[in-house]
Amino acid sequence: MIRTLVAGVGNVFLGDDGFGCEVARRLAAVPRPDGVAVVDFGIRGMHLAYELSSGAWDAAILVDAVARGGPAGTLYVIAPDEDAAGERRGAGDAHGIDLGDVFAMAGTIGTPPPRVVVVGCEAAELDERIGLSDAMERAVEPAIKLVQSLWQEGGPA
Repeated sequence: MIRTLVAGVGNVFLGDDGFGCEVARRLAAVPRPDGVAVVDFGIRGMHLAYELSSGAWDAAILVDAVARGGPAGTLYVIAPDEDAAGERRGAGDAHGIDLGDVFAMAGTIGTPPPRVVVVGCEAAELDERIGLSDAMERAVEPAIKLVQSLWQEGGPA
């Protein structure tokens, strides 16, 4: 059994930055295989870094809003070693830790899972408000199906 962490990341008070949190919230309510855990980490980047480096996981799927220059609502599967600027979320969190920082920290304090991917969604609006834009809301269900396909294939490759 492959132990897979699905981690929602983002700030629900910054519009589309809460995308990962919403996906994690909905995924937590559906059946999943043994060994798959879904956690909404929100803006707790330090906690995510410690969890990734704990040795408890064989794979991790992080879900987050991203800014890669595509149309709002576009889904991406991003390897952590790809263009670091592309992994950066569109908005910083309350503690100033983005995913690049999380990956660097996890590698410093322990051994991250050998297989990690980011399921990112191109953000449309990062204003101070609660709730996703229409483009991001339409991307939630496809993102859930994408995450499920990744864990059904035995975690990210």
